[in-house]
Amino acid sequence: MKKRLVVIGNGMAGMRTVEEVLEANPNAYNITVFGAEPYGNYNRIMLSPVLSGEKTVEDIMINDRQWYKDNDITLHAGESKAVVAIDRKHKIVTTQDGTEAPYDKLLIATGSNPFVLPVPGHELDGVISFRGIFDVNTMLQYTKTHRHAVVLGGGLLGLEAANGLRQRGMHVTVLHNSDILLNRQLDRTAAVMLQDELEGRGIHFKMQAKTESLEGNEHGHVRAVKFADGTELPCDLFVMAIGVRPNQTLAQSAGLHCERGIVVNDTLQTFDPSIYAVGECVQHRGQTFGLVAPVFDQAKVCANHLCQHGVAEYKTLPSATKLKVSGIHLFSVGEFNGDDDCQFQHFHDPKLQVYKRLVFRGQRLVGAVVYGNTIDGGWYQQLVEQETNVSHFRTVMIFGQAYANAVTEQLTESNVSTTSQMEVA
Repeated sequence: MKKRLVVIGNGMAGMRTVEEVLEANPNAYNITVFGAEPYGNYNRIMLSPVLSGEKTVEDIMINDRQWYKDNDITLHAGESKAVVAIDRKHKIVTTQDGTEAPYDKLLIATGSNPFVLPVPGHELDGVISFRGIFDVNTMLQYTKTHRHAVVLGGGLLGLEAANGLRQRGMHVTVLHNSDILLNRQLDRTAAVMLQDELEGRGIHFKMQAKTESLEGNEHGHVRAVKFADGTELPCDLFVMAIGVRPNQTLAQSAGLHCERGIVVNDTLQTFDPSIYAVGECVQHRGQTFGLVAPVFDQAKVCANHLCQHGVAEYKTLPSATKLKVSGIHLFSVGEFNGDDDCQFQHFHDPKLQVYKRLVFRGQRLVGAVVYGNTIDGGWYQQLVEQETNVSHFRTVMIFGQAYANAVTEQLTESNVSTTSQMEVA
């Protein structure tokens, strides 16, 4: 008899885990999925191309409703189907409309919530986050009827939102609290190159901006951003893109151990052996997650244990950064700034708009920033993740994998030739 697996969260983390379970043992569970959005599973990281007009919502659907039927999965989707309680004693979850589902194993994949800057006026109409299809549809409506958009946050999501709104014809200003863009992913040189490129596309920036309040009109709609120095910036649409926080409210109310996220062990199991958690809602060895690659790794490990194969353990690897803005190529991985124990290699060609910065600690590559030509980004990431000893080709790594391989082959051939001559002698 099949056991019952209930999944709270119909996003990429939860459904990737379900896919892995189906692949590992399709007869292991009767699966029930609860999701607060009225859709199948979609690729959330591709919302930016939908906003910019390069893709449609249909294009980014990973699993439509038919997929759930084809795999005998019961899907409860929509706001009323959001799970509001977990009864761990009786192993039952309850939704907002009273629907109940018993479980043998429970998977929590509630994702994260966007951080909202708690300034006066943050509840005005026209103030939104950039998190789901609803947000994208709202922004698309504004592009047809309004002109001035302000995006709070010069990180990946903020820049992607700004680019999409600009491509839709809005006047866009990005507010950022640092003096450089993507300050958690890029060094100053790469960040300046990026800002120059985006300014060339018509996006405006106000760096080290201190937002004091959002001002509304007589209809309760945002009309301007007011700064600490008293100046104002016209605003019809204010998009907050300043990070996310693990959505652990449900887990906390169920008495699961939480800190910054739902605490899980190396098998993605919570402190309750019947309950697992994956994705942006979890905390593993002190770390939380906001990128897709680690979430998919978690899904594979979690499914392994749900199917009682019990051999895999999750290990956090350095995550790479890529910006989803058409025509802009940048890549960052690992310790891109380094420390006093690190050594550096640089390459910068302003005319070609190419920049590379490699960071070494001893004979290992620990970080890289690449702007312009990112063809070697995957290679650098692999070297960082595998902690490869790069001593035999370190001096030429800045020129890329192909050149480094050629040099390595020459050295190998030279060593073989020398050895042969010694043997003859």
